[in-house]
Amino acid sequence: MRAVGSLWWREILRFARQRSRVTGALVQPLLFWLLLGSGLSPSFRPPGAPAGLGYLAYLYPGILVLVLLFTAIFATISTVEDRQSGFLQGVLASPLARSGIVLGQALGGTTLAVGQGALLLALAPLAGLSLSLPGLLASVVVLALVGFALTSLGLVIAWRLQSTQGFHAIMNLILIPIWLLSGAFFPAGGVASPLAWVMRLDPLTYGLAALRRCLAFPSPMPAGELPGLALSLGVTVLFGAAMFGVAAATARRSAAA
Repeated sequence: MRAVGSLWWREILRFARQRSRVTGALVQPLLFWLLLGSGLSPSFRPPGAPAGLGYLAYLYPGILVLVLLFTAIFATISTVEDRQSGFLQGVLASPLARSGIVLGQALGGTTLAVGQGALLLALAPLAGLSLSLPGLLASVVVLALVGFALTSLGLVIAWRLQSTQGFHAIMNLILIPIWLLSGAFFPAGGVASPLAWVMRLDPLTYGLAALRRCLAFPSPMPAGELPGLALSLGVTVLFGAAMFGVAAATARRSAAA
């Protein structure tokens, strides 16, 4: 656990020394939310939503998840950089279990993701949302679960690749589509049946649904049909556990190779 804690703390220190990462992981989604939300608010209304719920409010939970996504990309790319610098080979030569290495990396990325997501939670009033204390705490828990899942997914990819260019290409090919199909940008109601099924199969759909319900705690935000909270949390936990298991297995194979 001391070694896991050291790897976790290393990710925090690396972030503190690279302030420009805040711009990519936090400011860019914020601008995306303000520009798109303000531009589409006059013409967009989520199906089943009451009058007065604009696109800024609908898009807000999706932007929180986008912050987690960008943080996962910037946090896990350090694995590729560590391989190029030789640090990763040194860690692999230690007696530390490969799952412990992955856990330290995943916890570091998750901590950064939750921290930046929590900062954006302070802007909920701008979206017309009034957060209660239970809703705020529940939202932070969901952010942690989703952040751990996305960071673990990023590690699955990072442990397989040798170049940062290839990492960015694959991450954009995978993460951006699953975010778009999670209901962050548009609801599942009213879309073509095949696309609706793809959205139901997207594990990020359930993490976002849990976040929407927590942000409107105790009654869910009426933004189309959302999966139940228990189902959403269950799928999110399973998604995170599965991605962590695959990342640990990938790390073991990389070490053996």
